[in-house]
Amino acid sequence: MTSMSRARVARRIAAGAAYGGGGIGLAGAAAMGLLLAEVRLARRQVGNGTAPHVPHAEGRYGHVYAVPDEPPLRLVMLGDSTAAGQGVHRAGQTPGALLASGLAAVAERPVELRNVALPGATSDDLDRQVALTLAEPSLVPDICVIMIGANDVTRRMPATRSVRHLATAVRRLRTAGAEVVVGTCPDLGTIEPVQQPLRWLARRASRQLAAAQTIGVVEQGGRTVSLGDLLGPEFEANPRELFGPDNYHPSAEGYATAAMAVLPTVCAALGLWPADEDRPDASRREGFLPVARAAAEAASEAGTEVAAAVPSGPKGPWALLKRRRRRRVQVTEPAPVTPSS
Repeated sequence: MTSMSRARVARRIAAGAAYGGGGIGLAGAAAMGLLLAEVRLARRQVGNGTAPHVPHAEGRYGHVYAVPDEPPLRLVMLGDSTAAGQGVHRAGQTPGALLASGLAAVAERPVELRNVALPGATSDDLDRQVALTLAEPSLVPDICVIMIGANDVTRRMPATRSVRHLATAVRRLRTAGAEVVVGTCPDLGTIEPVQQPLRWLARRASRQLAAAQTIGVVEQGGRTVSLGDLLGPEFEANPRELFGPDNYHPSAEGYATAAMAVLPTVCAALGLWPADEDRPDASRREGFLPVARAAAEAASEAGTEVAAAVPSGPKGPWALLKRRRRRRVQVTEPAPVTPSS
């Protein structure tokens, strides 16, 4: 599917989500029936769900930056098993811990991490997660990171419904005063046991949803980062390294790669990134585009950021597409967590 075709599909899905439309298919009913059957088989092969343990990573990071009478930044993770950190054994290997540690280093300020993500969650669980996040009005997060979408695809949730729940969650968090960054639906075509033609179908469905998610999030004032295949060709060439022991959830290295792709956008949302880095760089094919086109292009390239730019124009809202520089990271676990008081 071309970028322009993906943009049209994403625009239709987002419009259906906004105006209460019906279930626009992700990749066709017959294709999705095959996708569901094959993913169930793949899950049995990899043992997904047999070890649901998620390390407890909540607490305070960057205590060395503590200053009397200055509160820590508050970071909340929402979403599914990817946001929770399922598949690794130590708290410091989860994306929340990695993001909290990285944010503390950039801000030179402690970061209080809370994680309300639920393994196995689909986007309709975000209503519950947002309620938990905003339960205490005096503790509204500074930044929320949402990672969701894979289970929506494998469970055949209509794309319009999926995007509607996500957009509503972003709107509620933004209205409360939190910045929001969404890691869009990952590329399910990279799951190792999945064979053709499922790989192609899974990739198509994942990218369609990721593009539609981007439109819904940006229109509500959030930012997105495409998780995609994380490392492009390296991800497919080294699945044993980037997937965890179950070959379904990311390994520590995979989570670190995802976290380092999201961290610059988290920092930019909080005004902590250098100003010159926020200007579009033509040499990296960055710039201002209609939001649907920016969403489609981002869905095709992992680590691409999309943020609102111009609320209206001849072709509707425009967005800024950024391809922030990324480098392959070595997994280094954050300092031990200081439990919340």
